[in-house]
Amino acid sequence: MKNQAQVIPIPLDEAAKTPQQAEIVTLPAKVRVRRRPSLLRPLMQRVVPALLGIGLLLCLWQVAALNSKNFPTPWQTWLAALEIFTDPFYVAGPNDQGIGWNVLASLERVATGFGLAALVGIPTGFLIGRFRFVASMLNPLISLLRPVSPLAWLPIGLLLFQRAEPASSWTIFICSIWPMILNTAEGVRQIPQDYLNVARVLKLSEFAIMRKILLPAALPGILTGMRLSIGIAWLVIVAAEMLTGGIGIGFWIWNEWNNLNVEHIIIAIVVIGVVGLLLEQALMWIANRFNYTNR
Repeated sequence: MKNQAQVIPIPLDEAAKTPQQAEIVTLPAKVRVRRRPSLLRPLMQRVVPALLGIGLLLCLWQVAALNSKNFPTPWQTWLAALEIFTDPFYVAGPNDQGIGWNVLASLERVATGFGLAALVGIPTGFLIGRFRFVASMLNPLISLLRPVSPLAWLPIGLLLFQRAEPASSWTIFICSIWPMILNTAEGVRQIPQDYLNVARVLKLSEFAIMRKILLPAALPGILTGMRLSIGIAWLVIVAAEMLTGGIGIGFWIWNEWNNLNVEHIIIAIVVIGVVGLLLEQALMWIANRFNYTNR
């Protein structure tokens, strides 16, 4: 006989008579867990490429040192750096001082020339951007003098001041003033005309217009010019000090070259780069603090 399926009857009492009597069971919803963004990932994305770049530079440096008798290896330079920075502020004579004093002397000259350039360049930029007559009068002079190499002004400074210290500051002043003038003038030109129309309706004086309207609106452009100027000033002071002598990181490099201390020259190059980076980053931070375009 063929196997027949066995049918088991279900009691009517246990079965739901109508759909309304059936019990609805709600399944628990899946809980979505939000993953917090890892702080390590953006850090690694910045640090790892930088470390790879430094490692590549050190490898190329090592290869160059192996192929030259006078070029030091990275390890030899590191040992020399430890010796230098053990006492960076020693004083053994008028022209024999530690690298710390030389960097500070260069920064002092940069601060003097840069400060004078800001005092002259920013108001000049305001006048050029505000008045068309002043722009027509000064733009040809700026176009003529701006392409001149900063070191070409150094003999003029030595002739005028008869001393190396103010001559270096004079060179910094000349090379720093052009970015401040141009960026300040451009910042003033970019101010909406509606602002000036409101000032005329309120019958504000020219000084009040500059203080309450032009200066706040042109401040990002002014800070951009200052950031560009500080980089140029730090570049120029090294070359100027090589020519004038005295205390300064430029003269320190030249003195070490005369003594054939190539390790010290490489250390000074790294120090110059680090100081320049810190100066530029500081001004970029200030510029971002006063940038209202995205607020």
